[in-house]
Order: sequence, then structure tokens, then C-alpha cells
Amino acid sequence: MHIIRKCEWALADRLVTPEPIFVNRRQLLAGAGFLGLGAGLGRLRPAVAASATGSSPYPAPRNPAYADAGRPVTPEALNTTYNNFYEFSTNKRIFELAEQLKTRPWDIAIDGAVEKPFTIGFEDLLAKVKLEERVYRHRCVEAWSMVVPWTGFPLKDLVALAKPLSSAKYVRMETFLNPEMAPGQQPSFLGGSMPWPYVEGVTMAEAANDLAFMVTGAYAKPVAKSMGAPIRLHLPWKYGFKSIKSIVKVSFVKERPVGFWEQLQGSEYGFWANVNPQVPHPRWSQATERVLGTDERIPTQLYNGYGAQVASLYSRLDGEKLWM
Repeated sequence: MHIIRKCEWALADRLVTPEPIFVNRRQLLAGAGFLGLGAGLGRLRPAVAASATGSSPYPAPRNPAYADAGRPVTPEALNTTYNNFYEFSTNKRIFELAEQLKTRPWDIAIDGAVEKPFTIGFEDLLAKVKLEERVYRHRCVEAWSMVVPWTGFPLKDLVALAKPLSSAKYVRMETFLNPEMAPGQQPSFLGGSMPWPYVEGVTMAEAANDLAFMVTGAYAKPVAKSMGAPIRLHLPWKYGFKSIKSIVKVSFVKERPVGFWEQLQGSEYGFWANVNPQVPHPRWSQATERVLGTDERIPTQLYNGYGAQVASLYSRLDGEKLWM
């Protein structure tokens, strides 16, 4: 194996996820023995993103094709302190716990059906791609939404760097596994067993779509640890659980990957997870969404409003559970 490596706000009550949704999802987690850490996180403060070594590539130029998401950008202080990152806690205010995430050195393994498996350091990867900023909508399966100015590069650029073989049908991604660093990964502490590490996947066709984006930054700086530093995926037409955080392995595989939530509760969370307001979650409606940082509820759009770019990917998939 060839190795390339370099070393090193408090929220108002009106912003909290509606109780029926939060309780129902927590009940699922409790049944799996996953509830552990609660609200005793101390005083809230904005998360601080770690600086990259050497000269900074931030801010990156904004791609004019993705300069407007159709509604205002969510305030940074809110986005960095209201997140799902179950490796650290089921509580959304995990940003203080997430500061335990050690992002340097950070290596990413590329393996599976590729010409030559390799491992590359994060900074080395940045040197091989061209960063840009894109403003995307984000729709959580819990029926809340936000808008983020992400910085990163198209997933298809990583695919090109990997040089997959024709036998590769899917891209499987995996996050870190370090129970000492991430308390949510400690089964003995949580009293249960979860399918760590977090895994998600997309088809090769989805990976080739221009919308699929590898995120390394947000708000014109390196992406905050609470948001999945140093590198994560964002798929704006899918529910947020598909956008895996803190990636350490990218594998090109023949068989369809089974994601974290699909392993945990396959009857509710499937492989495709495309946004569709007409298909409810088994325990709540997806017809509307709460805009994070406001009292506003707005109608949810099919494919989160990105249907023109992605609907053709699913035109010949009769019988597949495309929506959750």
C-alpha cells in the first residue's frame, strides 16, 4: 500500500426540535441502549474551528452556480452549536464534547475496487483538489432545516483521484472509531451496542453527480469539529443522516453498503433516503420543515428542491424504497 502522509449559544426554547419528534427518535435510541449523555454540558459557547497548517485555502471562491439556496444562510453560531453527532452524544448541543475530536494528523484510506489502494493525509488531499464555496440547503429527517455556505470539492473529484475499477458499483464511506475520544462510541458506558463506526454509501452515479460535495470548511473557515471536521460529505437532496461526518475511509465496492441508521432500524431508514414531503417517516410527517433559527415552518420540497439535478438518477428504480 502506498502511503502519503504529513504530520500535523444558548438556544431559545422556540428553536428546540418539537417534542414528539425528539422523544420518538430518542425512544429508538434508548431501545438500542444508546442514551447516555444529557444536558449537563456546561455553559454554551460558539464552537471554534481548528486552523489548518500552513497557508489557509479559506475563504475559497464561491461557485456562482450554487451561490443562492433560495433562503438566508443560517447564522454560524447556531449551526455550529445545534448538530447531530452521535459519536459524542444524543444531545444536539455536542459542540463542547466534539472539541475532543483530534483532527491532526488525519489520514484517509482509499481502498476496494481501485487501481491501487492508498492512504492520503488530509493536507495532501487538499493540495490535489480545488476548493470552492457552495451555499446548500440541508434537510434533517427530524423535520428541521438549515442553509450552510460549505467549502469543499465535488465528490467526483475524489472518485477520479481514487481511479476505481469498472467493477465498483458503490462508494462506501466510514467515519473514525475511537471510543476513548468519542464517548458515544463507548458501549460499556452507554449500556448497549451500536453499529460503530458510522457507515454510509452512495451509488457511483450519485457520486458522479455535481451536487455531491466533500466538505472541508464552512463559513469561510475550516469546518468546525461539531460539524464533522476535518472532512465530511454533504448530499443536499437527501436527508441529513446520509451526509457522513469525519471520514477516514472511502471504499469502492460491488455490494450495496448498509448504513449506520439502516443497520439500527432498517424499517425506518434505508439506503436511498431522498427527500420527499409526501412520504412520511413512520412516526412523523415530512410535509413541512422548521427553519432553524426562526419560528417559520415551510413546505418541504421534493429532493429538497434539487430535483432538476438528481431526479433522473432514480427514474428506473421501480420497487426501491427511495425516500427514507
